[in-house]
Amino acid sequence: MTTAGRILKTTYKDIKADILSKIVQGIWTPGSLLPNEVALAESYDCARATVNRAMRELAEDGLIERKRKAGSRVRLSPLRQARFDIPLVRREIEELGAQYRYALVKSEAGAPPDWLRARLQLPKTGEVLHLACMHYADGAPYQFEDRWINLTLLPQAWEADFSSVGPNEWLVGQVPFSNAEISFSATAADKAISDHLGCPIDAPVFQVERATWWNGQAVTAVRLWHRPGHRMTTRY
Repeated sequence: MTTAGRILKTTYKDIKADILSKIVQGIWTPGSLLPNEVALAESYDCARATVNRAMRELAEDGLIERKRKAGSRVRLSPLRQARFDIPLVRREIEELGAQYRYALVKSEAGAPPDWLRARLQLPKTGEVLHLACMHYADGAPYQFEDRWINLTLLPQAWEADFSSVGPNEWLVGQVPFSNAEISFSATAADKAISDHLGCPIDAPVFQVERATWWNGQAVTAVRLWHRPGHRMTTRY
């Protein structure tokens, strides 16, 4: 490939786009075996590593299936993966056109309970900061947050003023995360959740549980509850 006398190397994006085009056009049909990486590298006149990255991304996108020794095939049914950002509740509320308000309910530090130590793989020594917070939209309860922060990784949380800023906003400015686990469920409001969200006891509420790690060390674990009728939307 040349442009104005310069030789341009084939990139993994070029290869990925070309393979995707062949799949879309039916040249490589669902279930068909693709050429191996050596053959593809020769046909695209590039390094095998370049082909490998293109194939890896196509597999991550759910379009092909790679098996060691068996080769790569076009998936019979492409996998769809929903992806979304971990939202800042302030931004979420303001994007609804509502006025955001935050309130700290509880803050205490101490040894993590056994279930949390097991959940986050925390060491036997060390402490966590336990926070309970409320988030409001136009004065109405929007989200009740119950959060634990690993003080071994983030000792600066001792001095943070969580009466004025929510822990999620604070964490975003302190440390990234390399791994996350998120689960969603419907649950019945107990008395504490009922009191915070202003809904009847046993009312169905939307619950999110999330835990994050940075390079193998736990950052935080949080449970979030939303009032009945809350809706979450994602796209793929």
